[in-house]
Amino acid sequence: MSRNLTWRERLEQNWPQGDTAYYAVGPGDGEPPTGRVRRVMRVVGPLMGVVWAVFLLQPWQAAWDSVPGWERIVSLAAVLALGLSFAWVVFTRAGPHGERMSNRHAALFLVGQTALVAVSCLGAKQDGLVGLVFVCVTGVFLLRDPRSLGLALWACLLILVVPRLVPGWETIDDLLISVILATVAVFGFTQLVMRNRQLQLARDEVAVLAVERERERIARDIHDVLGHSLTVISVKAELAAKLHDVDPDRSRQEMLEVQNLARTALADVRGMVTATRAVTLAGELAGARQAFDSAAIAAQVPGTIDEVPEELRVLFAWAIREATTNVLRHAAATSVQITMGPDALTVDDDGTGPADDERGNGLHGLVERARAAGARVEVSTSPLGGYRLLVTTRDDARDSKERTA
Repeated sequence: MSRNLTWRERLEQNWPQGDTAYYAVGPGDGEPPTGRVRRVMRVVGPLMGVVWAVFLLQPWQAAWDSVPGWERIVSLAAVLALGLSFAWVVFTRAGPHGERMSNRHAALFLVGQTALVAVSCLGAKQDGLVGLVFVCVTGVFLLRDPRSLGLALWACLLILVVPRLVPGWETIDDLLISVILATVAVFGFTQLVMRNRQLQLARDEVAVLAVERERERIARDIHDVLGHSLTVISVKAELAAKLHDVDPDRSRQEMLEVQNLARTALADVRGMVTATRAVTLAGELAGARQAFDSAAIAAQVPGTIDEVPEELRVLFAWAIREATTNVLRHAAATSVQITMGPDALTVDDDGTGPADDERGNGLHGLVERARAAGARVEVSTSPLGGYRLLVTTRDDARDSKERTA
């Protein structure tokens, strides 16, 4: 009897790469610890920021101890409003998931907070300037760029100048250290959080691109493997049907070869899925010769691959497979000529020639393989009157009428 898998078992079976699996695992027998931590930190993080509001107790106490009257009431209300506005910013704008406020709205918000600091000074006097620390930190959360550091310099200038201009106020130069440290620390932490968020997004994008690239590779390999094998099977099955009444023994032999080809195709597909399939140049030449013989196509196929360097043999093998498939399926040719050298492979036939809009999946796949190997693919009309497929690493092989890559 099957049972529901836990998130850890699903992660190990389906997503062995780690963190990216957390987005694919739903509720079940528990949830990924990282997902829980992220949700907890979205609440705990802002709460830790709001704790800073405790430093507003200094201007609050100073305003509370001031002479009773409207100035005292207004100062207390301003300190309270400043604390609430700071808490709102921390909960809605701080962190990697907070939305950045527009420059105009951020400027208006900071001007409003500065006005609250000025009003709080009516009762708290010089102690009301402590609110400038929260204005600077709010600027870091809203602007999220080095301009917020300039805001700290402006606050330091006010702390130095205003107490010396207002009669009866005492200087509070030690507040400069609090403003600078708070602004720089929050700015650095905010930048670190943003960079981590960008890194996580980049990792997610790389994972998506890797999946898409692997999907394209599998689709291309399936086309190349099955397209060639099924084409040869079709040709041999047609030949066996024609020979059924004329030469039963030959027909039986062809059907046995069809059976072997089907098994080989199945093995190729399995090998492709498990990444163990190998394509060899010698094997593709032998397969092409056999396929052309079955289709009654006169073929000149090289008997040796010694001239071809090792790094080009796999590419030439795929090119011969693609060319053989095209000749059997589309060309209606009676003769084929394959020539190879240390830097070029040419396949010519006397068939119908290339169509103006011919861009099959197999050819596109071959172009990608050639580009990865530092070569190019060219398609043109063959001197035999049909189709020419040229794969080369030379720079001077530009005699084709149509260049594919």
